[in-house]
Amino acid sequence: MKKSNIKNRVIMITGANAGIGKDTARQLALLKDTEKIYLACRNRAKAEAAKRSLEESTGRTIFEILIMDVSDPDSVRNAVKDLDETIDALIMNAGGIGGKNPEKLTKDGVTNITAVNLLGHVVLVDELLKADKLKNVALFASSEAARGIKQTGMKRPDLKTSSVDEFIKLFDGSLFENSFDPMQVYGAIKYGGTLWMSSMARKYPDIKFVSMSPGGTRGTEGFNDLPFIKRIMFKYVGMPIIMPLMGLSHSLEKGAKRFVDGINDNSLESGVFYASKENVLVGPVIDQSTIFQNLKNEIYQDNAYEAIHKFI
Repeated sequence: MKKSNIKNRVIMITGANAGIGKDTARQLALLKDTEKIYLACRNRAKAEAAKRSLEESTGRTIFEILIMDVSDPDSVRNAVKDLDETIDALIMNAGGIGGKNPEKLTKDGVTNITAVNLLGHVVLVDELLKADKLKNVALFASSEAARGIKQTGMKRPDLKTSSVDEFIKLFDGSLFENSFDPMQVYGAIKYGGTLWMSSMARKYPDIKFVSMSPGGTRGTEGFNDLPFIKRIMFKYVGMPIIMPLMGLSHSLEKGAKRFVDGINDNSLESGVFYASKENVLVGPVIDQSTIFQNLKNEIYQDNAYEAIHKFI
């Protein structure tokens, strides 16, 4: 589905107080069509600081805070109830490796890494649709890790069948038994989320559902919970020094621009996952099913949709 000449005047961004989410809000505020941006954040103090910073950097007072913890479906539901208008575009940016204990189960039966990257966003979209509060487009922050990144050692998600049962085991962590590597699990969760989005595109043809990777973006907050040595190597050696030389990282502004384009570029197709070409994490985006055929398998898409809804 294509929508021509869409105007995204009211936009919600999850995880908007820092990193890509915050810079996406900044860039969107500089567009003349943008009238309001909801900063959906779990921490009010950090959200207030981000709001002040964004108002100062853009010269606009269009930012409104919506308290929402995407790892907690009840928090998401309450936030949607507090939303008193329809939004034109939703950017599901919040994510990461799931805190200090990504493998631990939440009260909903999924791992923390599943909760923050996927379950809360599924609930958010479902609740917005149920309340008729989403008008034009929903964008899910996926990752090239969903199809594997050989250069960084992130393997292609190792699902044998992509069945409903296998996705359930992915989301509750039992698929990994004693080999739970958060970096590898992250890619598999993003794979499941990307398939869910493609299923939603077919179920709701009047709304555009786009999965978009920000690429190898420097200055992100999502991996701050890595073990100390890995975090230092990743943030201060790999991302700023080594990876740019390999075509594997770009600036925060370029990563955020992908999200801005993701909701505004009418040439992007609903149900498609856009990310970098195969051997880089920067540059123009392409349809990722040309790299990983499983992404366009409608049975797999619906299996992921059904599996994540087992936890709701």
